[in-house]
Amino acid sequence: MSTTVCQVMGFIVSSLGVAGCIVSTAMDMWSTQDLYDNPVTAVFQYQGLWRSCVKQSSGFTECRPYFTILGLPAMFQAVRALMIVGIVLGILGLLVCVFALKCIRIGSMEDSAKANMTLTSGIMFIVAGLCAITGVSVFANMLVTNFWMSTANMYQGMQNIQTRYTFGSALFVGWVAGGLALIGGIMMCLACRGLVPEESHYKAVSYNASGRNISYRTGPYKVGSGYEPEVKTRKGAGYEEAARSEDGRRSYPSKHDYV
Repeated sequence: MSTTVCQVMGFIVSSLGVAGCIVSTAMDMWSTQDLYDNPVTAVFQYQGLWRSCVKQSSGFTECRPYFTILGLPAMFQAVRALMIVGIVLGILGLLVCVFALKCIRIGSMEDSAKANMTLTSGIMFIVAGLCAITGVSVFANMLVTNFWMSTANMYQGMQNIQTRYTFGSALFVGWVAGGLALIGGIMMCLACRGLVPEESHYKAVSYNASGRNISYRTGPYKVGSGYEPEVKTRKGAGYEEAARSEDGRRSYPSKHDYV
């Protein structure tokens, strides 16, 4: 699978997940009335995160929002917070992911910058998916606990019949949406590896040519350069090549050599 295909598929899957989280949060059927013991009823009740509704047999539906915040259970408020955080992170991840797509060229943006943006959006999608799954699971745990407590009270001979609630359709939408956001985030993180430019195994070394080639000799007093004219010597009996002394000074031929 190429990097571009993986990145685009991750963007699409994550978009579906974020959209599902928004729909799930806005839905009213997080918990619905259990009709196991009373299948025929004139009133059907269901609740969401923001309001509770009553549907009558005539088709008339009346919804009432929760007018209090502090009066709600702490776990209920935690579910709200988790879903909102997941939606915000998902939307931010989509905005970052749009600019990080490899098929979209914006200015002179390098692949390394796109790789960092892709990894950032992938982490955001993963966190958003985990927030959605955690929020829905916490609400489902609350429903299970209240359901069995109500069932135990009913079988203990209590005359008042309590309304029991079971899983609503919004819970399943939230689970699926959180899973899609999580999968999309993982795909974005995998696509990040293909966007990182490969580093060369050979280190480049630059050599700067100097203006003058200066050679230093071992003598303590004589320092010469490479541009000095060479001393021409004549081949003959009276001319011998000048030799260097041990202390580094140049020795010249004596007057007896010219006789």
